[in-house]
Amino acid sequence: MHNRRSFFRGSGLVLSAAALGGGLAACSQTSTGGGGGGGDDSSDGGGGDLLSKLQEAGTITVGFAGEAPYSFDDNGDLTGATVAMHREIFGELGIDEVVGKVTDWNSLIPGLNAGQFDAVSAGMSILPERCAEAAFSEPEFQYTTALMVPAGNPEGLENMQSFVDSGLTVATMSGAIESTYATDLGLESIEVGGPQDGVDAVTSGNADAFALTAISLNWLAENSNTDLEVTESFVAEIDGVKQVGAGGTVFRKEDTSVLDAYNEKLAEIISDPERYLSIVGDFGFTEEELPPEDMTAAILCEGDLSSLQ
Repeated sequence: MHNRRSFFRGSGLVLSAAALGGGLAACSQTSTGGGGGGGDDSSDGGGGDLLSKLQEAGTITVGFAGEAPYSFDDNGDLTGATVAMHREIFGELGIDEVVGKVTDWNSLIPGLNAGQFDAVSAGMSILPERCAEAAFSEPEFQYTTALMVPAGNPEGLENMQSFVDSGLTVATMSGAIESTYATDLGLESIEVGGPQDGVDAVTSGNADAFALTAISLNWLAENSNTDLEVTESFVAEIDGVKQVGAGGTVFRKEDTSVLDAYNEKLAEIISDPERYLSIVGDFGFTEEELPPEDMTAAILCEGDLSSLQ
């Protein structure tokens, strides 16, 4: 998003990313062999082990929604923290190319299950309702929330509770966890299609703030021409329970071979903060985003956040 990088929201753009190389060259193609795009049934239930198919093809197709700094297009290059993580892990698994297929956020899991791609690369929050539809890796990024507000923060907004009974409107991204927070708290809110739409909502006065993960908003503020500012990050609280959370890579439930192999490599990275930051640090991630040891996909899928307080 350098110099107001656009967030792609259409469907059909396919970006090819060399998993082990430094540059990621864009090209149109359908995936072959193990790739989920192109319509072949590449899941374990389709007559074979998906991991072996991907290794044989040397390519994996990932769906992404274009949210920086997780996975996005930068002047024709597929990049971002989740892309960097995937280049590292899939490369170690013998899958040397990552191909990205951009799609709407709400279509990522349906597209995955329809075989349009093999995994979702979006830093997607691990939530019970999503776990019912797909399988998540162990946590890769711990999340906090922030607000993007007009310069000077004229309303003095600090967190989601700031909107309760205030008459103010918060913009949230459709399908994002912040939309759930707004609903649970009964806030006046509007949903937007993507990060740039959230900026536009605040700039135009249609919303008093835009709520999104802190890492996304800080990246947006630092890499665009907006005059808006970002508040200090916070952990949202619903009914007295802090909404701690994390994101991971999403796979089809039947694709256990890939999930298990991925988690094994991911554990090595998460246990080594220096290596973790060498992969995702260039995208604004710090040790603050490194998931704690007691935060697991199982706990987040169960929604038992009280055990993480």
